[in-house]
Amino acid sequence: MVGESGKTARTKRKKIEAGSVIVRPGRVRLLDRIGATADRLQVRVFAVGGYVRDFLLGHPCKDIDFLVLGDVLAFAEEACRELKVKRPVVFEKFSTAMITYRGWRLDFVGARREKYHPDSRKPEVEAASLEEDLTRRDFTVNAMALSLNHDSFGRLVDLLNGLRDLHDKILRTPLEPQTTFSEDPLRILRAIRFAAQLGFGIEHQTLEAISAMRDRLSIISQERITDEFWKILSMPKPSVGLRLLYITRVMDVIFPELSALAGTAQKGKYHHKNVLEHTFLVVDNVAAMTSDPVMRFAALVHDIAKPKVKRFEAEAGWTFHGHEDLGSRMTLSIGRRMRLPTDAVGKAAKLVRLHMRPINLTDEEVTDSGLRRLIVEAGEDRENLLTLCRADITSANPKKVEKYLADFDNMVTRMAEVMEKDRLRAFQSPVRGEEIMELCNLKPGPLVGQLKRAIEEAILDGIIPNEHDAARAYLLEIKDKTIRGAQAANRHASLDVTQEFGKGSSKKKKEEEKK
Repeated sequence: MVGESGKTARTKRKKIEAGSVIVRPGRVRLLDRIGATADRLQVRVFAVGGYVRDFLLGHPCKDIDFLVLGDVLAFAEEACRELKVKRPVVFEKFSTAMITYRGWRLDFVGARREKYHPDSRKPEVEAASLEEDLTRRDFTVNAMALSLNHDSFGRLVDLLNGLRDLHDKILRTPLEPQTTFSEDPLRILRAIRFAAQLGFGIEHQTLEAISAMRDRLSIISQERITDEFWKILSMPKPSVGLRLLYITRVMDVIFPELSALAGTAQKGKYHHKNVLEHTFLVVDNVAAMTSDPVMRFAALVHDIAKPKVKRFEAEAGWTFHGHEDLGSRMTLSIGRRMRLPTDAVGKAAKLVRLHMRPINLTDEEVTDSGLRRLIVEAGEDRENLLTLCRADITSANPKKVEKYLADFDNMVTRMAEVMEKDRLRAFQSPVRGEEIMELCNLKPGPLVGQLKRAIEEAILDGIIPNEHDAARAYLLEIKDKTIRGAQAANRHASLDVTQEFGKGSSKKKKEEEKK
């Protein structure tokens, strides 16, 4: 068996079965020291879960869960003394503790079982035996344990045939899938995430239960759901997990706007492609260029508004006018619902709003003014925007893709030339607010900003170069007219307010006279 890292798994190198010794003393010094601590306190301790799975697969893993059959917090304190580190982070409510040690994260838990009530997001936790603890875990491949006490050090505990499922690359629940998912519905998302992460299939009954019980996710906090979804989006090829979410209809529950992108439509000779499949491809394209999760999220939602604006026009066929603007607003709403960081959501919404602009500027007749405006509006997100737009160039016809990419590369070259020529890397008016107030004898206020924007517009339109002297001369040329216009507008506004006040006073006077 070969894991994603390309290393041959240890299950192939040597025949391993339950009870086999898979780690010899001295091989992993950290495990030796935890085992010595267990013997000193006379408690049984096991490494469990993902560490054991990844060890058998030959995957690197710096997180270890230790199952302590005894006083967990006392053991964690003693482990700190053994490892010569500060006191552990203790979660007294759950009787668990965590230690960081030379790049490792070490979690200490007691044998337990958790149970959710149908309408509760918080589980009831009860003490349990080793067998009960392993049985209540999510999947058999995560339900193996490694004994660390001296009398059985390195011995594999596999009560649920996890080793067999690891060899067969199958995710299967230890108990009936409905029971496992009912105890903690987040396992529905974890199944999809592990399938994508490990390249494993999902056993048939388990897959059916995922779909049947998807609505149980409603009792899980949004933060936990978003955390799992973000991990799926962070995979080397996100579409694997995303497609599983769609196939099982879990996407309908956690991200209905994305499900709405599925399907095609045709009228006569006109048809449009499946926007969901296109989106999956764009996300994979972005993932191949950057590991930035915000960029991947922007790719995921770049066409999110297309179903809402889709129209058929007899002359043009299917259109999606304005989907980028509506999509930007939808991105903000989705981000708030998913409890994503405000700055990340804002960046994604900006990229969605601008994602059509570079493509529309690939025409050779586009002026430098159009390029300047995009450069300034994109600002520090310019490179990210270009990455998204490049990823968005997809077609079943390789020649079309080749042509579109060539046109896009030409546009990027022109953009770089305009930036260099016009010094637009950190664009703002060469004449700052203080100088505008001095030259125009103004106090701080909206008029200063209006004059500053007028200078910037003139630079973007190519009327003046991006230079201080030219901008100062332009300001002196337009200031009197601009100031008079602003003063006139203020007078009209004041007059309107006075008239409205007068109407109100007259109405009140007449009402009083009637009384």
